[in-house]
Amino acid sequence: MESANSPANNKKKFLFVSYDALITDIVWQIAKEGHEVKYYIDNKDEADIGDGFVDKSTDWKTDTDWADVVVFDDVLGFGTEAAKLRESGKSVVGGTPYTDRLEDDRSFGQEELKSHGVNIIPYKEFTDFDEGIEYIKQNPDEYVIKPSGEAQNHKGLLFVGIERDGSDVIRMLEAYKRVWSDVIKVYQLQRKMNGVEVAVGAFFNGHKFIYPINVNFEHKKLFPGNIGPSTGEMGTSMFWSDPNKLFNSTLKKMEETLARERYVGYIDLNCIVNGYGIYPLEFTSRFGYPTISIQQEGMITPIGDFFYGLATGEDIQLKTKKGFQVGARVVVAPFPFRDKKTFEQDSKGATIVFKHRNGKDPEGVHIEDIKQVSGEWVVTGSSGTSLIVVGTGPSMKQAQQQMYNRIQNVALPNMYYRDDIGDRWQEEDSDRLHSWGYLREQ
Repeated sequence: MESANSPANNKKKFLFVSYDALITDIVWQIAKEGHEVKYYIDNKDEADIGDGFVDKSTDWKTDTDWADVVVFDDVLGFGTEAAKLRESGKSVVGGTPYTDRLEDDRSFGQEELKSHGVNIIPYKEFTDFDEGIEYIKQNPDEYVIKPSGEAQNHKGLLFVGIERDGSDVIRMLEAYKRVWSDVIKVYQLQRKMNGVEVAVGAFFNGHKFIYPINVNFEHKKLFPGNIGPSTGEMGTSMFWSDPNKLFNSTLKKMEETLARERYVGYIDLNCIVNGYGIYPLEFTSRFGYPTISIQQEGMITPIGDFFYGLATGEDIQLKTKKGFQVGARVVVAPFPFRDKKTFEQDSKGATIVFKHRNGKDPEGVHIEDIKQVSGEWVVTGSSGTSLIVVGTGPSMKQAQQQMYNRIQNVALPNMYYRDDIGDRWQEEDSDRLHSWGYLREQ
């Protein structure tokens, strides 16, 4: 006879809803834990991502009746859908119109932080390029250009100036006016701050934050040394922590508001910190990618059980590994750019081979735009994001080494990745953050 805690009795039905197949890996991980899953992908160009790994849905609204939990993987209006389902009594992992806006509308996010007693970086919002150019001329300084709304999904448009008089930002705004005026309707000019870029995030169960929190370091540029075009993300290093000064000075102050909104999911705040203070940059009021896959590798609690507990409002305990997790994206051309001809000619259909597999799924390897054909892993979709390879260990160096050893097990034509994920922590970030006191538990 099966016990009440047997896997068969704990099996749940999860429906995942995605625009662009962001959450494929987590769908797969939860399926491997023994739960039933259905995966809906709205973008038809991405619809075969995950084929052969997980079951699909062709109509998520119909399948909500089947599901025990519905999981939304993005903002951009999904918060409205999640809130509607939650109001109807459904268990949902997802946002609200308010939490969507925290991420989609940069200025709104900054003003909400300010109203909750969090210091913010001086910024000004513009809807006209000439006004922004004139503003810099009148107030010369180093600035960052941050497009708002859907334009912020074009990661290459974020520009960090280095000229003290702002002349490089002026030249960039002049170029954007000629080329991107149809896309960039609203943008921010934010004073550039120097220091350590670090993000702090935590899961929320509709009532309160679930501990431990997550401290992570994103690597957004394409090339080692943090140079080249912005990609969204090439890799992330992280660790789990009890609440610390960084968290308590920022996200913790949003707890009552998030509870009033009944937000369920993960929320993250990217910051610049230095000896003078904490300066929030932007919210991610959803799962981060590839962050969530790297986090899953550091969880002892099965992620399916954890998501179910979040969605049902349980005061669930998240058990995590001690030490560090490091993950790198393995990508193919034309990433981070979009070029359908190049992708279909050079990358689509490429087969991934593992030098040592022994009939099992390789450890620490997570899928992105991949499908399975006759047991072989094949690149599909359109973006070139293929795999996330993760290492864990008691030190950042050991986690990093395990990750790169695992990447050496991957054979994929024309693949590329950054070989310095985690270096910043060892070189200077750890010393500075500890000396400033932001990682102290409070």
